[in-house]
Amino acid sequence: QVQLVESGGGLVQAGGSLRLSCAASGSIVSINAMGWYRQAPGKQRELVARVTSGGSIVYGDSVKGRFTISSDNAKNTVALLMNSLKPEDTAVYYCKADGVFVSGRWYGAEYWGQGTQVTVSS
Repeated sequence: QVQLVESGGGLVQAGGSLRLSCAASGSIVSINAMGWYRQAPGKQRELVARVTSGGSIVYGDSVKGRFTISSDNAKNTVALLMNSLKPEDTAVYYCKADGVFVSGRWYGAEYWGQGTQVTVSS
């Protein structure tokens, strides 16, 4: 079984910074992409940032220039550095892994972490 474990959420004042980390564990052979999504109360889950194993990166429009995603393919980890945080960044942040291939399975699957709360006070 594959598990994604997130860490690094918390409470921060507007203008501050936080770093989120996510580690995937299990009998993983490869992962096509890892990324971060967020969901605020009453809103749909949205893409924050995503990085492929080849290094292609996509950011959500609202975080461009403020957030930076990084990954380590060998360790199956992804991190999100969030700078210049705003109250509207408050949400539960979820780590997601796409195209996860494990030993004994011929197809890739997607997995989600349990989520970590980020709260930005004004």
